[in-house]
Amino acid sequence: KGHEGAIGFPSTVKFSLHSPLITPQLFPPEILPGLFLGPYSAAVKSKLSMLEKQGITHIVCVRQDIEANFIKPNFPHKFRYLVLDIADNPVENIIRYFQMTKEFIDGCLETGGKVLVHGNAGISRSAALVIAYLMETFGVKYRDAFSHVQERRFCINPNVGFVHQLQEYEAIYLAKLTIKMMSPIQLGRSFSIQAGMPGSLKRTLEEDEDFGSMQVTAAQNG
Repeated sequence: KGHEGAIGFPSTVKFSLHSPLITPQLFPPEILPGLFLGPYSAAVKSKLSMLEKQGITHIVCVRQDIEANFIKPNFPHKFRYLVLDIADNPVENIIRYFQMTKEFIDGCLETGGKVLVHGNAGISRSAALVIAYLMETFGVKYRDAFSHVQERRFCINPNVGFVHQLQEYEAIYLAKLTIKMMSPIQLGRSFSIQAGMPGSLKRTLEEDEDFGSMQVTAAQNG
């Protein structure tokens, strides 16, 4: 079984906070079965044979616009890509990318595929996305998810702004999990929550400038 309290994760994934996975040293570490985290150097043109040998089918490519000339999807006809424009900057709103990244990874794992998540160095942006994926998928807190990833890729170091957003994300995904667990009758009585966010959480987001576009979303839903 998965981690205690985990719900809604792909049946193909088994998760334990205490069972490091062994992978070839020449390839980025496997954070979960089928989920790899590493640098862009693992996805350059010269590494096609290695990617194929590992069974990679999907790649999350994280870059900002000024990096597009040297960080790019090199194999669009061989792998399915999710390209995200994210700057490694403490004021960057990375939360808005968590859900689309989760859906992309879930879609990969549920079909028996394998996914590599990479930024430039595989230290901050891509690590934050993988940590967020573990948090929501397995219902674990930031600290536990961070420790799990760091045990497998010791050099991860999300910038301070990303860490703050990951910690705040606990309240967001826990609210979503609560909604999923409510009965249809309860959902009918709580339509305003189903359609958006609980009022107290909405106010919290509106007061926190770090959440950028999420303020607009919360206000519209409210």
